[in-house]
Amino acid sequence: MAEEVIDIDTMLNHAGDFGRYQVLLMVLFSAINTFSAFHYFGQTFISVLPDYVCDNGDYLENTIAQQCEIWTLSNNSYEKQRCTSGWIFNNSDTYGFIGIIEELKWVCSDDWKPALGQSVFFIGSVLGSLALGILADMIGRLYVLIIANMLAFTGNIATVLSSNVIIFAASRFVAGCATDSNFVMMYIIVMEYIKPSLRTFGLNLCIGIFYCLSCMAVPWVAVLLGNWRLFLVFISIPHLFVLGFFCLVPESAQWLISKGRTDEAIECFTRIAKINRKTISVKAIEALKRYCSGHVSIKRTHESFLGLLKTPKLRRKTLILVFKSMVMTLCYDAISRNVNGLGYSPFIVFTTTSSTILPACLFILAVQDRIGRKALASGSLFICGLFTACSGVIQAFTEAPKPIVVITLAVIARLSINVAYNSGAQYAVELIPTVVRGQGVSAIHVAGYAASVFSPQILYLSNVWKPSPEVILGMLLVLGAIACLFLPETLNKTLPVTLKDGEEFGEDEGIFHFACCKAPSESTTALHPTHGQNSYS
Repeated sequence: MAEEVIDIDTMLNHAGDFGRYQVLLMVLFSAINTFSAFHYFGQTFISVLPDYVCDNGDYLENTIAQQCEIWTLSNNSYEKQRCTSGWIFNNSDTYGFIGIIEELKWVCSDDWKPALGQSVFFIGSVLGSLALGILADMIGRLYVLIIANMLAFTGNIATVLSSNVIIFAASRFVAGCATDSNFVMMYIIVMEYIKPSLRTFGLNLCIGIFYCLSCMAVPWVAVLLGNWRLFLVFISIPHLFVLGFFCLVPESAQWLISKGRTDEAIECFTRIAKINRKTISVKAIEALKRYCSGHVSIKRTHESFLGLLKTPKLRRKTLILVFKSMVMTLCYDAISRNVNGLGYSPFIVFTTTSSTILPACLFILAVQDRIGRKALASGSLFICGLFTACSGVIQAFTEAPKPIVVITLAVIARLSINVAYNSGAQYAVELIPTVVRGQGVSAIHVAGYAASVFSPQILYLSNVWKPSPEVILGMLLVLGAIACLFLPETLNKTLPVTLKDGEEFGEDEGIFHFACCKAPSESTTALHPTHGQNSYS
């Protein structure tokens, strides 16, 4: 009779897959959601732009002050002069909050400086995600989680000390390096130690509630503190508490086993079992050791991300996923930050649009497994593009558009892009073949962050033509929606494992093939083990 062999999920069941320890992990994950929201969107408010006009106190009485010029009446005509005497800021719309633009007078000829800082933040996000992703495979997920949060602390504190654009840009680069890894590593660890059937629901609900509430709170914490420097100090200090995760959070058992450190993985499970008031039998431990021994010793041919680009059909799908990720991430960031010039305080606009995060997560949970990934991805992108473009058209061809109309369109657009963004990564992880899933999803994710470098520049174009950002973003979103039509559906399908599987997957479907319009047949209902799990499994 063959000796029993148990895998990691079975061992988790022995240790307790949803007990006191999982509740602790969920609480810590909720804290990480809060820290990440303040870190990511804090830069939006340190660079908030209040109303301002040139201070014409040093000019003659017969002058008219504009933002960047002074118009002087001379010989029955006005002559334009560059503003050189400083500016008067009206921060009533920001409730008295003083940002870096107001303090350092980064307006008019210097208005490129805050946009540069935000672009450098995203350059740091791209390079940081790549470097920390590689490091996570070398030293572990928990260590990289700590390192990323320390980078967030260091970058934000260095920003507080900024007095010129060079220091500001360098500080935002360091802060940007933390983005994504300061959240994703905890996501991976928590997901691994929770009952598989509860992963999607539990983690998405946690993100929906705590990330949503944190985003809504960001501007009002800034108002309460009154100054961008105090605000950055306040949102930086909580990252230091992540150092305590060394004592509370286990390393990824899957990573430990992949490195041949089986005894340490067993220690993690034993620790979880103790807190969950369970006992793991010696028999179960030996069965896991046999599983680990067999899987670690197997020599496999390791494919790389480049394998996704070698064959025409798989290359087409991969490039579409890359384009979709770039559109989603760029537009998500730009729409989230586009809070100026809507007729209301940018603080109220941001809070109102951020309130859509929780409904978006609940909507995904309710419909994603009913209508399919393709319909949800294409539909949400199209709706977002339509309402974003409509907002731009109204601003372009209406002299005084009603603010309530513009903000309503902005709320619908934010809700739609939240649905597209939060569901999009899972679509990618299901389409990429198992043999290169980690590398493929990581590369696609980084491509999205790379595209976000252009978000501040697109928003900056509103200085040239006010509706430029909405028109550009609307067009990109519609193109992204069309591109999704050329991807296959993954709902109720056996997902591709090899590159050959990926080449042929879904090639019998048309561009208007949607899961919600066709009853699943017996041949298509076999589920891959990762079906229904989230993007970082």
